[in-house]
Amino acid sequence: MRPVSDDDLTARARIRDVAMALFAEQGVKATTIRAIADAAGVSPGLVQHHFGSKEELRQACDEHVLSYIREQVTEGITDHNLERPEFVEAVRRTAPPLMKYLGRALVDGSPAAAAMFDELVSVTAANLARGDHSDADHRARATVLTAMKLGITVLHEHVSRALGTDLYGPQGALRVGQAQLDLIRPEFVGLELHERARTGLDKFGEQR
Repeated sequence: MRPVSDDDLTARARIRDVAMALFAEQGVKATTIRAIADAAGVSPGLVQHHFGSKEELRQACDEHVLSYIREQVTEGITDHNLERPEFVEAVRRTAPPLMKYLGRALVDGSPAAAAMFDELVSVTAANLARGDHSDADHRARATVLTAMKLGITVLHEHVSRALGTDLYGPQGALRVGQAQLDLIRPEFVGLELHERARTGLDKFGEQR
């Protein structure tokens, strides 16, 4: 096997990112390998060299989004970075194309999108249950909360129009984040987690 060069890795990532954008905008069925290649500035043969088929490319996009979500949950919640404005800004800057792709995948339906939803529910349920010894149905609460939060992603165009600003821009992200915290009772997600998220958003807002 020949070694993987930096150029190979760069081209692969560029093709994947372009594919995510086109899949999000047009849907997987309407997007062709040639369209992806043209947008990425490569040949269709190179797309197939890296990913084999459009379905395998879609799977790579799914895996990339799921890996990103896991990393952000770990960094933000497990590693206690929610209160850091640098973390909030990094997520605001890097998340939009992945969340737009996820929103479209949830609407179009795919096994990977279903798996991502289920994993988010499980992570949310675990966080809700931490330190709560009541008989609350954390699974049901986590399912509803996940659906509500992802609904904003699915409806991002309508949310942006109603806000009068891009949901994924600094001001839109700040307003939506603050609104979510205003609507979620602190004791529902945990006082400490709620306060850390609020602190991070407040500091992020002060830097705008």
